[in-house]
Amino acid sequence: MARSFLRRLLFALLAGLAAGSALAQGARSEFDARAELLERAQAAVVGVLSEAVDDAGSIATLGALRRGSGVVIGDDGLVLTIGYLILEAERVDLIVEGERRVPARVVAYDVASGFGLLQALAPLRVAPVGLGRSAALATDEPLLIASGGADGELSLARLVSQRAFSGYWEYHIDTALFTVPPRSDHSGAGLFNLDGELLGIGSLVVSDALGPGVGRLPGNMFVPVDLLKPILAEMRARGASRLSTRAWLGLNCSESDGEVRVLRVTRDSPADAAGLQPGDRILRIDDAEVGALETLWKTLWRNDAERDVVLTIRRDGELQTLTVHAVDRMKTLRRPQGI
Repeated sequence: MARSFLRRLLFALLAGLAAGSALAQGARSEFDARAELLERAQAAVVGVLSEAVDDAGSIATLGALRRGSGVVIGDDGLVLTIGYLILEAERVDLIVEGERRVPARVVAYDVASGFGLLQALAPLRVAPVGLGRSAALATDEPLLIASGGADGELSLARLVSQRAFSGYWEYHIDTALFTVPPRSDHSGAGLFNLDGELLGIGSLVVSDALGPGVGRLPGNMFVPVDLLKPILAEMRARGASRLSTRAWLGLNCSESDGEVRVLRVTRDSPADAAGLQPGDRILRIDDAEVGALETLWKTLWRNDAERDVVLTIRRDGELQTLTVHAVDRMKTLRRPQGI
């Protein structure tokens, strides 16, 4: 069923793009070759089921049981996914071919990029996909999104922007891929070009795929694979890239009209210990004025991970200065006993 649907989808897409071209005039060999590449890409997308350790701090926001997707990128059963699916995981299973369950172990969780790596503990019997060049994508280029598991789906997508992205959860990347229409099963889903190459891993649903101030256009944000290539060996060897050794406060913040405000404070975090509260407006961090999340996070990360950070805030109309002792985020994460 999935194979037949993919071929119909691909043929309709390519025929529409190339009406009057060699494809429309009957050059089926090129179509068949591309269809095989895309079928291989779809087969490489597996389901990911994870369960967090009992005392994981991430349960408060992500829940204890998490479901999403991953993409096989290694002949040895290496699977790339989005990190929050496997953050502080006690157990992880991969769902192959919609129903076969294969146990896996967490190889890496990378704070800086947001990627996660899993290693299958039994043969997957799935061919890996190649990594494409996400930076080479053109706006409006047709793409495919594939999710895995029993309810895995395939759909067409369109790239509408590539730009920096700052997350509310102490996260920033300088390049992110934004596609439409939105998919709700985006977590860890694979974004592919029409050559079957992996371009990105699904992270979020967003309301502003075109960018802030351009108008509401719901879509998805994907973390580009270009970020993975220079750190993949390091992630496999160390469990994270060196960029993931960075300061952490335990804040969720929002940005609007040049103001950054605290949305949530993680319990027992440095920010909680220092007295930060939801609603606080952050005016300065150390010597930098804060008008954007990017400034807040990049200033936080530019020095040692474990140090005192000075925040100037406005609360109930009054200025306050708070000193927060930041910690290394990687040291705060819970792991299964014996690992």
